[in-house]
Amino acid sequence: MTITGGRDGTARARTVRVALLALLGAALGAAGCGREEVALPGSDVTIRLSSPAFEDGETIPKQYTGDGKDVSPPLKWAGPPAGTKSFALVCDDPDAPHGTFTHWLLWDLPPDRRELDEGVPNDETLSGGAKQGMNDQGKLGYGAPAPPAGKPHRYQFHLFALDAKLDLPAGSGRKQLADAMKGHVLAEGRLVGRYGR
Repeated sequence: MTITGGRDGTARARTVRVALLALLGAALGAAGCGREEVALPGSDVTIRLSSPAFEDGETIPKQYTGDGKDVSPPLKWAGPPAGTKSFALVCDDPDAPHGTFTHWLLWDLPPDRRELDEGVPNDETLSGGAKQGMNDQGKLGYGAPAPPAGKPHRYQFHLFALDAKLDLPAGSGRKQLADAMKGHVLAEGRLVGRYGR
């Protein structure tokens, strides 16, 4: 499109450019280039969450990343409070370029469970009745870290002790899980791993 005509033409051209940029921004927003930040409910009561594969704050071994086997790391926990009826687990990356990126959603883990083995299958429902949700990679279950080149990202594993099983279908997303957990969190544990390229 060509617009001519001196100052008026320049002003019109500038107006057209601004309008086109506004339309482009709206289209990109509608396409989901940014994610809604969904806060997780928390608790002042803590659970001890750890992994035999890495220490809190240390590097996640390559086999548990997108550059390795793309399998979930082993996790262990202890010290849930009385009244715990289930556990939920969320893994996310708060350092992702477009806001917190969710890598794993898992809930309805039985109250007597104290660990997850390496390589949890990416099935809707696991043995024991636990369910998995859709991560921000568009996959069910664990989506391994695969950050852009640069500074290492933090990957937070949050474990929640809940006073109920959740009435939430497999394949649900972060917002649905966060909403379902509200008012049910008895305690929380957190383990942070780092990974960079």
